Formats: sequence, C-alpha cells, structure tokens
Amino acid sequence: MDRLERLVIRHTLRLPSPAGPAGEGDVAARQFDAALMSVGFKLSADALRTLSGLSEGTVVDTAVRTLATVRELAGDHVRHNVYFVDFPANVPDTFEFWMRCVTEALEDRKARPGIIAQLRTGVINLLTLPSYGNYRHTYDEMLAAHDELTAAVGDRLTVLHLGGPLGDEVTALYLALAGSTTPLGDEHLADLGVLAEHCADGPQPVEIPVRENRAVVNAARLKAGSLPLLDTVTDVLRLACALSDGDVSLQEPTRFRKLSRLVRRALLAGLDDVVAQAPAKLADVLLHREAFKRLGERLHPHEYPRWPHAAEVFAVARGEQKAHSFDGRVEALFGADDVTGAARLLASAPGKLFRSLDRLLRSAATQEERDAVVAAVERVAPEVSGRVVLSVREYLHNRAEETGRKRVFINRAGRAHVTDDTRHAVPEEERKRLMAALDAETARRLPSPERLLVDPDVLDVALPLSGRATAAGLGVLPRGSLSPVDGELLRFFVYWKQKQRVTDYDLSALLLDARYDTVSWLSYTNLRDVEGEHSGDITNAPDGASEFIDLRLGAVRGMYIVPQVNIYSGERFEEAEESFFGFMLREAEQKGQPFEPRTVRMKSELRGPGRVALPLAFRRAEDGSWQAKWLHLYLKGEPEHNRVEGNQVTVATLLRGIVEREQLTVGYLTELMANAGTEVATWDAASVPQEPVTYIGLERPEGLHPDSVVITPENLRDLIPE
Repeated sequence: MDRLERLVIRHTLRLPSPAGPAGEGDVAARQFDAALMSVGFKLSADALRTLSGLSEGTVVDTAVRTLATVRELAGDHVRHNVYFVDFPANVPDTFEFWMRCVTEALEDRKARPGIIAQLRTGVINLLTLPSYGNYRHTYDEMLAAHDELTAAVGDRLTVLHLGGPLGDEVTALYLALAGSTTPLGDEHLADLGVLAEHCADGPQPVEIPVRENRAVVNAARLKAGSLPLLDTVTDVLRLACALSDGDVSLQEPTRFRKLSRLVRRALLAGLDDVVAQAPAKLADVLLHREAFKRLGERLHPHEYPRWPHAAEVFAVARGEQKAHSFDGRVEALFGADDVTGAARLLASAPGKLFRSLDRLLRSAATQEERDAVVAAVERVAPEVSGRVVLSVREYLHNRAEETGRKRVFINRAGRAHVTDDTRHAVPEEERKRLMAALDAETARRLPSPERLLVDPDVLDVALPLSGRATAAGLGVLPRGSLSPVDGELLRFFVYWKQKQRVTDYDLSALLLDARYDTVSWLSYTNLRDVEGEHSGDITNAPDGASEFIDLRLGAVRGMYIVPQVNIYSGERFEEAEESFFGFMLREAEQKGQPFEPRTVRMKSELRGPGRVALPLAFRRAEDGSWQAKWLHLYLKGEPEHNRVEGNQVTVATLLRGIVEREQLTVGYLTELMANAGTEVATWDAASVPQEPVTYIGLERPEGLHPDSVVITPENLRDLIPE
C-alpha cells in the first residue's frame, strides 16, 4: 500500500487520511510538520489537526513514508556533492584549473609518463588527469564547508492537503488518469498501469477517450480476467504492446513477448469481433503493417479457424488481401483537385478533417471550395474531441501570414527540430471564420460555474493538450507555459546515476541576446564568467553525481538563458538508473548548501530521447523581470562528446521558433467562460469565500469550501473539454 500512497501524494499533493487509533499525536504531528518545512513542504491546517488526534505511532509511520516521498519529489533523496568544495565561492579560472590538474598529474608517479607523452604532442586529454572529473572530497566534507541556509519569505512551501481514505484517493486518481481527455506522459502511463491493476475489480471510468490510456487499462482488465474494451484493430495492437511492456503510442517498435494461449485467444477474439462488425476497419492495418506482421507471428491465427475475421487482419498485413484505405480515397480526390469532394469525404471522419484542414485551405482554388471546407468544419465540430478542437485553434492562431516565421516540429517523445515555413498562407478570412467557430464550440463545452476565482499567475500556463508535453516532477508546467521568476540567484542542477557504463553528463547554460546570438555560456569549458559560476565537471557517476550552475540575474547580459544537459559519453537519459534536472531561486544573503530543497522551484525527470536535453529557458521581460518558458525538448545531438559550443546555433534557432509561437493558455479559457456569463474574479487570499466556488491556480489554497472545484497543475488536464 505504500506504493499507492506515494502515487496519490505525487499526483495530487494530498495526504491520504491515515487509518489508525485515536491518541495524542499533537507533538509528533508538529515535528512532522517541521520536518516537512525543512524540505519545502507543509501540512494543511486540516491535515495537522487530523494527525494530532491520532496515536503517536500512526503519525510517526505516516511521517516516515511521506517525508521519503516528498524528498524524492524535490530531488532531496540523493546526496548532491560538488567538485569545487565551496561552490559557488572560489571557483577558479578555467585555464588555471586545468593547469593545476596537469601539475598534479605530473606529480603523480603513475600518471606522469602518460602526461609527458601527451605534452609532447601539444594536446592534453582532460579525462586522463587523475584529479579531473572525480570528487576530491566526501559529501560530509562538502557540507562542513557551507553555512546553513537562511530562511527567506520567497522559499518554496508546498502545502500537503488532507485527502480521504487511501482506497478512495486511489480510486479517484485511477478514474482521473484513465478518463483523461489528453494523452498521458510515459511516467503517468506507467502509474496508470499500477492503478489499473489495483482497481480492476472496482469502479471504472464511463469512457476512456485516449487510446493509449485504454491500452494500459485493457492490459490490467485482461490480467484480472475481464474482457478488454476494443472497437478498432489498432486497440488490439496497442493492447499487445502493453502486455509486452512496449510503446502503446506505436511510435517505437515493440518486441512482442511469447503470449499465453489464454491471451492469444482473447486478442484473436477481439480482432475477429471488431472486423466482423465493421469490415472497413481492416484498412487501419495498413497504418501499422509491420507491427501486425510481428504480432501475427506470436498469435498463430492459423491455429484458430473459428475466428476467420482475425485471420483477415494478418492477411492484409502480409499483402495477401486488399483493403482500401480511407486515406487512399482522400489522396485520390486531392490528386484530382477535387477539394470539395475531399472535404465531404473527410467529414465522415471528423478528426481527420481537422488534421487535414491546412492542406484543404491551401489546396482550395475558389471561394466556393473554401466555403465548403469551412462549412464542413462547422458541421462536424461537435463530434471532434476537445483536445483536437483546441489544437487546431492554436494552430490556426499561429498561421497568420508573416515573413520569416519558423516551423517547429516536436514529436510525441519531445524530439524537436526547426525549419523555415515555406508554405503558402492560409486565407485570412477563412482563418478568422474558423477560429471564431472553434471558439464558439469550445465555449459551448466549457462548464458554467456561477463564480470562478483565478490566481493571475496561472493565466499564462499553456493548456496541456498532451501529457507528453510535460515531464514528471515537482513544479513542472506544460510546454509553452510562462511563469514568473523571483529571486536574485538562479541555480540549475542536474543529477545522474549510471547503471552499467561510465557516464558523463554536462550541465551548461547558453546566454543569448534579443537576436538569439550567443553572448556567453557557462560550462566545464567556461567555469566562471560575469553572470556566475559552474560547480565543476564530474565525469563518472557510479554512486550518482551532481553539477550546478549559479547565475546572478542582475548581471546577466542578454535576453535569454537556456540551460541544457549534454550527454558527453555513456548511457542515454532513459538508460541511466536515474537522471533529473531542476532549478532553485535564492536571495543573495541566503547562502546554504549547493542543494537546498526549500529553494527548489522545479525538478523534472530526464527520460526523453536524444543526447541533449532542454527542459526550459528563461527570458527577460520588458520591465526587466524574468520569466521561465517551459520547453521539455530533446535534441538528437551527436553519439558522444556533445558540448554547448557545438549546439548553440541549433538551440538558438529552436528557441526562437518556440518563443515566437503562441500557445493557448488558461487565460484563453477563462476569457471564454467570462464571455459566456461566468463571474470571473481574481483570487484574494485575504477574502476566502464560504460558499463552493471553482478555483484555478498554481496551488490549492487553504480554507475553500470542501465542495469547491479546484484546478491546479496536478489536474490541469481536467480543463480540456471532452
């Protein structure tokens, strides 16, 4: 049950109401609260009051489990050592430091001959220097070199609110994840799998609109002896991937495991039923032909003649049976320049119509054809998922006719690249008509609370149209979001622990001006500059390693700060035992250890593809303040030896494309709700309403009526209408 409790706390920041005998636990509860505050968390008033009425043993057990969970959330579950023992003080000049390492190597009898040989060639490999890249002091020695952190008003304090009994909290979390209207990230999908198995015999969501979520739930249902929910042949393929711990998004090939006879029968029966009810769905096989071929080798459909329609699926995959695809018919109409016919056919598959909208408008040669396209969209809009409606609305907003615009491509895994946008413009009149129609459709689906209270800081948070646009972690916002940055010192950190091979990650920060040209950078090749200091290069992490960069925001030259994590050598992010990135904010007088959990504003997992991670960027606003722009991107990079100097042009181009693209935000939806008659007011902590309200903010405030609807980043996906 400990694992389930951790999931609830991580996803909801709610502490399940502990089960235990009554007692006098007030002293233990206050100590628990104090321990939480030391790592940037705090019990709500209700939670503290409830715990105080339980036995001391119950409170202590709860505290031990909860502290372990929140410490991991903030990245405080590991030891963060630094190469330079008193970082950020006394960081040496880079060249002087390298020369010191060479001198020490020459004094080492074992290393001396090799270093002399290198000196004769004129090139020294830093990695061969004994004192380079490895900790020269213990963690405890590093702690002794630093003063305690001085508390500041701006330190993070995340409130843990009291939840219901653990069973109720687990069920509610399962229903929320399974019924999400947007795809979940890989970490959340894995958590959904755990919850689905636990809740297989309990309440189930009325609908599971996202196919990847459905595959994970189906795998749990099948293991529990229940029938899976299948209505396309692709549902069966995704289920097979889930049973083999593969990629249910079907973006990466899955190595199918040997399946039991019971499972093979269930999958073949499901395929047979789907095709029998709708033979046209055989065309979907063509989209994933190779995957179906590999699945057929595991299912042995020839052994089960009672399911002939299932055998047709694999005959189509092998090319032995024809299946006329919907996309082929659409392409034929485009080839014949019949835009009106293509729009009419696509209207029978509303989602495909929306995804083909740009092409239809660019292909339309007459006003009559453009009118037909717009009319088709208006007619089928109510049948399209809210996520797709909003995605197309955002897309159209960014298709205004402008010269020099960049086109940014980001796949589901966060891999990104940028190119010039050479497409013809979408006709402006139709673009505006469509945006108005999509606004109206979205407004129709939004809830209509009598009163909506909004924290202004949440208005610039991007709508989470895909869970894959947000990494798992603490204080993480969806890609494209803007959030204020308050503090004098900005400190980045990366931690990694290798699993099998020597692994070297390098934390760097690229500084760009208003034209996205390089001003400077901080990395292991430039340890110290006007803006700040690098904590030193660690090149091996068998027991874990950390690197830090300290920046004085008032001294930053330029407009943009882009932290990045480069894989110099060794294991990829998803191969390492653990890897995460984050940032802290401090005031100049706070001092403290290099890593202080109370000052952590964001910590996110690094588990994406590519060899260069770009979690977020920082930009200076017109008034001189700073804002974080959330990226969650990965660059392919080189197989090894990735460095900030080698990717600065790529990073600058990508950043420009992201910054110039405007996302739909929470502010967009609240404006639609206000226009529809909802009373929208700014949240005022000094005047908490006694009646139920709907609240949207970065954190759940204390004192709200228990029947209030609360939307925070943890459940922001609930804002996306179905």
